[in-house]
Amino acid sequence: MKYSKEVINHFENPRNVGEIKDADGIGEVGNLRCGDMMQVFIKVKDDKIVDIKFKTLGCAAAIAASSMMTELAKGKTLDDAYKISRDDINNSLGKLPAQKYHCSILSAGAIKKAIDDYRTKQK
Repeated sequence: MKYSKEVINHFENPRNVGEIKDADGIGEVGNLRCGDMMQVFIKVKDDKIVDIKFKTLGCAAAIAASSMMTELAKGKTLDDAYKISRDDINNSLGKLPAQKYHCSILSAGAIKKAIDDYRTKQK
């Protein structure tokens, strides 16, 4: 299996790893079939994601996809971050191998769940 330079970079040097203890929203996703589990934590101010962190238990592609998703979401409005798609993540990584494409699906779902969680708490 061959990974792009961008996937290797985000796996070896993941951005925004960790947890936000007082997160405004938390998204959790997982795929028991492959074993990848992701948690995303967001801090929101003035309808923008001002901080974002992730914890991922999974393969190199899952970690890279999580890292890239946080980079794409940071600083965006909630509506713009909600629109981040699996293809946005996959293309930004220089394309994951076909059998690892599900990692971009999981990470796109994680940011949506974190935003949904934030919005639910605001009601």
